[in-house]
Amino acid sequence: MIPTLPAMETPALAHWAHAMQRSVLRQMIAIVSRPGILSFAGGLPDPALFPATEYAAAVTNVLTADPKALQYGPPSAALKAHIVDLVAERGITCNADSIFISTGAQQMLDVFTRLFVNPGDLVILEENIYTGMQQALSPFQPHIVTVPTDLQSGINIGRIEQLLSNGARPAFFYVIPDGHNPLGVSMSLDKRYQLVALARQFQIPIIEDDPYGFLNYDGERLPTLRSLEPNWVFYTGSFSKILAPGLRLGWTIAPEWLIPKLTVVKEASDLETSALTQRAVAAYLDTGHLPTHLDLLRTTYRQRRDTMLVALEEHFPASARWTIPSGGMFIWVELDDTIDCADFLQLAIEQEQVAFIPGFAFAVKPGLSRNCLRLNFSNCSVTAIEDGIGRLGRVLQQYHH
Repeated sequence: MIPTLPAMETPALAHWAHAMQRSVLRQMIAIVSRPGILSFAGGLPDPALFPATEYAAAVTNVLTADPKALQYGPPSAALKAHIVDLVAERGITCNADSIFISTGAQQMLDVFTRLFVNPGDLVILEENIYTGMQQALSPFQPHIVTVPTDLQSGINIGRIEQLLSNGARPAFFYVIPDGHNPLGVSMSLDKRYQLVALARQFQIPIIEDDPYGFLNYDGERLPTLRSLEPNWVFYTGSFSKILAPGLRLGWTIAPEWLIPKLTVVKEASDLETSALTQRAVAAYLDTGHLPTHLDLLRTTYRQRRDTMLVALEEHFPASARWTIPSGGMFIWVELDDTIDCADFLQLAIEQEQVAFIPGFAFAVKPGLSRNCLRLNFSNCSVTAIEDGIGRLGRVLQQYHH
């Protein structure tokens, strides 16, 4: 006779996990990605621009030359050498020993939070930030203080300085100085110098997240924080936006003494980053195609950005204002305070089959940015952008009659 089993009980989760839920952003992208929807929602590069043929040749060459590329292995020395040359274009001088290879830049946000944050620590964040950092922080249930961001010049340094002068000691600063996600703003030169000066003075690390630094459209390139301060800035880059997100390949530049600790923290997640991917990307970079590919991305995305800016001017109400991004993939729009973008999104999908991400999806604290939206311009054609912004404008007209 088979004994009766006790009723199934759920295992006890860690305290932080009880409040855990998928980010609003990810939930919304699942909703707005339905067939037939013209979407400005994702943070996606255009897949038509992926160098798929060249990458396929690189993979074939690597596997033909050495099947051990499928084995466990140390970080690729060839890839590190290429990254040294690549970041030199961003004004960063480093050697291969200070480069740490990761499975995408997102992994490094998780690694850095585990390295620097104790449960309950203070963290100072912008009011609207990339949701991946919010998710990385959530297990530590930090005490979060938010500071505003100026849509022309970036994070409010004066407010940070005031907090520090009053005794605040955050675990780190997290910033996207170029092509901010979601705001599309780039930090002014003065603010870059001020922030690194504060990091030095108060001995607080800066995590400089730079996935969009090579996607600059207006000529002038401001210096990276890492180039201004090599000791307190931990610079993270990625191949996701300049080659393809599916590679899941990123890098960090950190002091050499810290690399062993980063290695131990990362090993708990995935042991190591795909040796095949590392070697295939290095082989692709060996061909010398990347500069031409980056020129193509910049030219294409610049045209799409400009098209969206003109369309916003034409179709959105005079009360709206938006960022004019010098790089990246996003335009942040602030509408009249009377407009709730959750309702606006629902109407836009139902009436015009157009989607975007409401600003509150990026808000660190509930209730903020309900009249704001983020628009992605990199993954739609010029024609689709003109059409889609026109459709959104028609929906907005309902709020002004």
